[in-house]
Amino acid sequence: MEATKENVQRSETQSTERIAQDLPKRDELLLTPDEQRIKEAFQDHNWNEIKTADSWVIFKVMAEFVEGFDKLAKIGPCVSIFGSARTQPDNPYYKMTEEIAAKLVRHGYGVITGGGPGIMEAGNKGAYEQGGKSVGLNIKLPFEQHSNIYIDPDKSINFDFFFVRKVMFVKYAQGFVVMPGGMGTLDELFEALTLIQTRKIARFPIVLVGRAYWQGLIDWITQVMLEQEHNINPEDMKLISIVDTPTDAVRVIDEFYSKYLLKPNF
Repeated sequence: MEATKENVQRSETQSTERIAQDLPKRDELLLTPDEQRIKEAFQDHNWNEIKTADSWVIFKVMAEFVEGFDKLAKIGPCVSIFGSARTQPDNPYYKMTEEIAAKLVRHGYGVITGGGPGIMEAGNKGAYEQGGKSVGLNIKLPFEQHSNIYIDPDKSINFDFFFVRKVMFVKYAQGFVVMPGGMGTLDELFEALTLIQTRKIARFPIVLVGRAYWQGLIDWITQVMLEQEHNINPEDMKLISIVDTPTDAVRVIDEFYSKYLLKPNF
């Protein structure tokens, strides 16, 4: 009888220990992917794990740079067009983007976009239908992003790293046309402004299309950043042009290069 009681107690103790050991695993199953990544970031890793993981990242980054440089070095003068992936084909800004891209091609430029839907698709479509160079620098995302069908097959590149992709946008573009967009569009806009302001790259034209969309941001930059806090110089505001029509957008770029006696075939 006593032996039976001991066996029962031992069994109950082992069950309790197993449950206690399994609880963290069960809790992990309830974590969202973002929560899981946060937890993993705080876990201890030995030096070999860190070194191995970082080495593979270095090679992946190098591979993306090599592919980008190899494909884009041959495209000639282009203009990068930015804007929201969520813009639908019936949106007036979608139509404007198509027209801007078409005009750029007729004026001798190729078009570079982020390769996805929305404004990016409109830019590639306008260039493609005019027989111009249509470049797509796609980024792998868990939502929204997929390659559109108007990119030249030999000028489509997929990136894992945003920073590599942004280097390609800046390095191989003779100008930026910025349509209404979200966080990613603002990121690309201010990246270009920062690089020009700090003279890390030469100046090129940056055109914001849609005064109704952009004027509030420009007013805040002027009134708060510049006049109130003096965090930028008055000359920095000259880096940006705001227009409302496709004709004016392309004219800004043409006039910029005409000052230097340069044309799109340089």
